[in-house]
Amino acid sequence: MSVFSAATDQSVCRDISEALPVLGRDVTVPLVTGGEVTYAALDYAASAPALQRVWDDVAAYAPYYGSVHRGAGYLSQLSTDLFENARGTVAEFLDCRADDQVVFTRSTTDSLNLLARALPAGCQVFVFETEHHASLLPWQDVARVTYLNAPRTPAQAVETLERALAARDPYGPALVCVTGASNVTGELWPVRELAAAAHAHGARIVLDAAQLAPHHPVSVRDLDVDWVAFSGHKLYAPFGSGVLAGRADWLREAEPYLAGGGASRKVTRREDGGVDVEWHDTAARHEAGSPNVIGAYSIASACKALTEAGWDTLVAREEHLIAKVRAGLAEVPEVRILSLFGDDAPRVGVISFVVDGWNSSHFAAALSAEYGIGVRDGLFCAHPLVRTLLGTDPQTQGECGAPEAAPGEKSLNAIRVSFGAGTPDEHVDRFVSAVKELVTQGAKWQYRTVEGRCVPAV
Repeated sequence: MSVFSAATDQSVCRDISEALPVLGRDVTVPLVTGGEVTYAALDYAASAPALQRVWDDVAAYAPYYGSVHRGAGYLSQLSTDLFENARGTVAEFLDCRADDQVVFTRSTTDSLNLLARALPAGCQVFVFETEHHASLLPWQDVARVTYLNAPRTPAQAVETLERALAARDPYGPALVCVTGASNVTGELWPVRELAAAAHAHGARIVLDAAQLAPHHPVSVRDLDVDWVAFSGHKLYAPFGSGVLAGRADWLREAEPYLAGGGASRKVTRREDGGVDVEWHDTAARHEAGSPNVIGAYSIASACKALTEAGWDTLVAREEHLIAKVRAGLAEVPEVRILSLFGDDAPRVGVISFVVDGWNSSHFAAALSAEYGIGVRDGLFCAHPLVRTLLGTDPQTQGECGAPEAAPGEKSLNAIRVSFGAGTPDEHVDRFVSAVKELVTQGAKWQYRTVEGRCVPAV
């Protein structure tokens, strides 16, 4: 463990929210009805709060911050070691193969766009319409893309992929992109089975683990995926960094994602006045410029913290919270939880729902302003999936809501609550109680729409 790692005595903790405390757990926010309350952060699927452990590790390192791969000085060498050791920590966290590369990026979105630019010529990409836009959109300008309809069971997902792959050009390269856990429903996808189907048809597979990695262990070997991508800000690490880890060949053969210092091994002038460049064939090939050493170090710190806390403990704790939220919402007839695979499907702490008679923006605004609870409303950067889940159910635009939708389309109308390590029982209890109170008694305050968002009326 790094000399900068903060100590965490888990033996005295009553639950994982105390063993892995997060920043902001004691922040109080004002209520429109008067007074203040401790903020209940229940929007982990967008950005999870940073672990106190991660923040402490970064603070301990900050005075030693120096340039990476650039200097002979002690701080530069120390920072370089921390950066490269972080790469090793992430590889261990993901159970990577010996010859896999770990590339540090800005985010999951950046990671998947990097991979898209590394696709071989003529590559075919297969992606379900249920994906987050980060994994749905990067491919269309660089490959032939087949968008697969939303499956209604895990088995149907595998069958749908197998049929599509069986009909593809069998001689060209192909890539399947799939999520590990939905950012809308929280449901776990059959990644191992999808990987087997992809490989059986000569295709490769990349796993979007943005919502999976913070909640469950991710093993590249066990799942048999070719690449995995995730973001630090969903893994309890701040600073805008991400990871693309996996097979080196396509990355090594592709043009650098960015051209510049760090990616180049040798640059020489030609007699005709131009320059010749020899690029690195390591991860540095796609990490041009000064790297985000603090971001990489924070990801590594979070990886260590989650591993040391123990995945069995983390998963059990989260399943307890999931059951509590789902049971509470089930007691409200007006609430409908959105799901692809059904109530019994395994899932992470991400739950989306609609409330009869309420516009989602209005409901979310009331939860925040009157109860100090932060949730998400909208289409969650997964527009095709949310629209599929909502089907043709009628919706009446309320007094508050989203900007006008395109003709024939529905406006924002779903609410998402998400949680994980660091979430105390009190936060989910307050959320369930608030939902019941809003549905039965209505909002206590008046709200208005400002630039498409519902806000308390002043």
